[in-house]
Amino acid sequence: MEWWWQGQLEADGVHALIHDQLRIVSRGQLQAAGWPESRIKRGLRGRRWQVVHPGVYATHTGPIGYYERLLAALLYAGPDAAWSHYTAAEQLGLLKRDAARPVYITIPKQRKVRPQPHLVIHRDEHWAGRLARVLPPRRTPADAVLDIVGVSATLDSAAAVIAEACQSGRVDPSAILRALETRPRLRHRRALRPVLRDVADGSHSLLELRYLRDVERRHGLPRGTRQRAVDGEFTDVYYDGFALLVELDGRLHLVPRQRWRDLDRDNRATLRAEATLRYGWFDVTNRACEAAVQVLEVLRRTQPTLNASPCSPRCPVAGLWNVLAV
Repeated sequence: MEWWWQGQLEADGVHALIHDQLRIVSRGQLQAAGWPESRIKRGLRGRRWQVVHPGVYATHTGPIGYYERLLAALLYAGPDAAWSHYTAAEQLGLLKRDAARPVYITIPKQRKVRPQPHLVIHRDEHWAGRLARVLPPRRTPADAVLDIVGVSATLDSAAAVIAEACQSGRVDPSAILRALETRPRLRHRRALRPVLRDVADGSHSLLELRYLRDVERRHGLPRGTRQRAVDGEFTDVYYDGFALLVELDGRLHLVPRQRWRDLDRDNRATLRAEATLRYGWFDVTNRACEAAVQVLEVLRRTQPTLNASPCSPRCPVAGLWNVLAV
């Protein structure tokens, strides 16, 4: 198989290639350019170069940067290798970059690559059909997301990745759903379809997905409108006809500017005669029943006969339901 860098080497020469690779180069690239072994060894013996992986060098002695590590891993893994999982997702703009993560590479199933520190190698029998049409090689956006889902310990962590990736605007739930059809043994597979539907309907974060599932659905509450545009912003959940706005924020508000924006948003909602309930991660994950009670109480200001369903015998929604029943 021809290396992905072969065309540039032939067109521009090895020095331009090394420059574009941030001074990372492989033994194979140097040999393809006609360098004798003695010249390669001279760079190493003179301590002007350093070894990043076996057969892959940095032609400087300084620290190895983030993108340099990614290129070095790809060159080490061979011509039929591609960035995958978190590495591909970060390079595609689906997830925020985390330089502390190892580099994820996927190769064809029949190949083997010797493990290296900070490098995670996966093998895939459908390797060729899951490549994006871009160089250096990487997985498609949908396949990068499903790669991560496959190594996620919990459905929550998988859902968080799906929500963040779709919010980037570079992949959509329908593309992930199509890619899912080719992975019958993927972890969390059976539970992913409803998650993808919820993301398609406007849930942009794990907190929003958990609110939809644990507060609204489990208590039989009306489903609010997601991502309503108002005053140049988007609201998380709006109950049309009830003048209730629910804002969800999983961050601790240690930044004064963000805190001011929240207060300003609440004030503008008040001017529109809308009530605002604001919940964080702890509220939705540990006090979902109490949140459901509060939402129901506000909704009943408009529709006193509105009912809800307790999620268990101990659910406090049962108290409101019993009061209504009497």
